[in-house]
Amino acid sequence: MNNPNIKLINWGLFFMLAVIWGSSFILMKRGMYSAEGKPTLTAYQVAALRILSAGLVLLPKGIIQFKRIPHDKKKFVLLSGLLGSFIPAFLFCIAETKIDSSLAGFLNALTPVFIIVIGGIFFHSPIQKNKILGVVIALSGMLILFLANKQLNLQYLSYAGFALIATICYGFNVNIVNRHLKEIGSFNIAAVSLSALALPSLLVLIIADFFSMPLLNSEFIYSTLSAITLGILGTTVATILFYMLLKRAGPLFSSMVTYAIPFVALGWGLLYGESINGVQVLGLAIILSGVYLTNKS
Repeated sequence: MNNPNIKLINWGLFFMLAVIWGSSFILMKRGMYSAEGKPTLTAYQVAALRILSAGLVLLPKGIIQFKRIPHDKKKFVLLSGLLGSFIPAFLFCIAETKIDSSLAGFLNALTPVFIIVIGGIFFHSPIQKNKILGVVIALSGMLILFLANKQLNLQYLSYAGFALIATICYGFNVNIVNRHLKEIGSFNIAAVSLSALALPSLLVLIIADFFSMPLLNSEFIYSTLSAITLGILGTTVATILFYMLLKRAGPLFSSMVTYAIPFVALGWGLLYGESINGVQVLGLAIILSGVYLTNKS
C-alpha cells in the first residue's frame, strides 16, 4: 500500500463499502414504510425481495460455480447462505418493525465479537485474554444501548433480540466458512448460496401475498425499489467490493469497515427522524472499543 494510487483506490473501496452496508438498515426501514411512516411491505416481503434480487443477479455465476464445488462441501455452502444472508435478512427486517434502523446498525457492530465467542465455544478456537476482555467490554456497551431507550420494555428487548440473533448467525457463518470452506473462494460461496436461495425467496413472496398488493401505487413502487436496491447493492455489489478490498489490502484493513458502518447507519437514522441520544452513542463507542480489542492480535 505504498503507492499513493493504490492507497486511494483501497480507501475508495472502503468508503463505498461503509456507505452501502451502513445504508442497508435504512433501506430495510424504507422498504417497510413510506416516507410518511405508513406501512407498505411487510418484513418478510422486504427480506425475500432482497435475497431474490441478489440471487438473480448472481445466478449465472452461481450455476457455473455450483458444478465446481466438491459434493461434500455443498451442504456447507448452502448452510453458509442460510446463516450469512437468508435468516439475518428476515431477522433484521422483523427487528426494524419495532426498533430504529440506527440501533440495528449499532447491534450489527457486535458481529466480530460473536465470531470470537462462537469460535471458542463451538469450534474450539483459542481465545486470547485480550479478546475475552474485548468481548466483555462490547457486551457492556450493548447493555448500555438497551438501557438508553426511554421506553424500555419486553417488546423492545425482544425485537432488538432479533437483530442480536442475526449477528450470532453471522458469527456461526464465518466460523463454518473458516472450518469447512477455506479452499473455496468467498465470492463463489456467496454466488452459489444466494442463487440457491432465490427460489425459496420467491416462494416466501408468493406465500406473503406480495403479488396481490397494489404494486403500481407510488408508495409500493418506492418500497419495492428500496428492497431490490438493498439486495443488489447491499448484498451483491457489496460482496464483490469486499472481496476486492480483501485481496488488495488484506484482512486487517478490510475488517476496519466494521467501525464505519454504524456511523453511516446513525447518519441515515438522524436524517430519517429517528431519535438518538448521547447514551446510545456512548454505548456504540464502548461496543467498538470492545470490537477493537477482539480484533487486536
